[in-house]
Amino acid sequence: GPPGGGLPRGGFGGGGLAGRGGGGAGPGPPGPPRPRKTRRHPCSPVAILLAMKIAEALALRADAARRAEQLRARITASARYQEGETPAEDASALLVEAAGVLGELETLIRRINRTNAATVVDGGTLTDALARRDVLRLRHGVVTAAADAAAGEGQRGYRQLRSELKMVPALPVAELRRQADDLARQIREVDTTIQRTNWEVDLLD
Repeated sequence: GPPGGGLPRGGFGGGGLAGRGGGGAGPGPPGPPRPRKTRRHPCSPVAILLAMKIAEALALRADAARRAEQLRARITASARYQEGETPAEDASALLVEAAGVLGELETLIRRINRTNAATVVDGGTLTDALARRDVLRLRHGVVTAAADAAAGEGQRGYRQLRSELKMVPALPVAELRRQADDLARQIREVDTTIQRTNWEVDLLD
């Protein structure tokens, strides 16, 4: 989905310990950041972080899906070549690379779905919140389309002849507009909660 919500938290740098000897030594300088553990798919050139927020995993999922689509196009372009010439790319190697990227994508999807189902948000799970946002968007689309059609949107500029019957709305346009505004507000509220949670919750393994 889409941007918004909180910002990622700071790094994992640890603070120094106060000295135990005399002289009233203060806190020492910050230590080096701890390395983040990763797991690499056997065929993938990209390692997946084991410790990350949901938002980071969503970004990696989108990137993996994009790379898989790019590899698909490169494979089909190199699957055949003219006799006596050298193909632009090794289609077999690209297939191996695509298998690794798709394995990475599957791992991310599994972990994201598992985390969403286990994360409590507003009395339900994050999965429930995602479903609510999706359906609210569909409702908003239906109500907006109904209001536009009843108001004659898309027919402006059409000159009605005097001999033709007058077109009248079969639905209450003002009420539908009010409903659409309320649905838009609910979408914003749910989306804000989802985006904030994405940056607060660690991804499950």
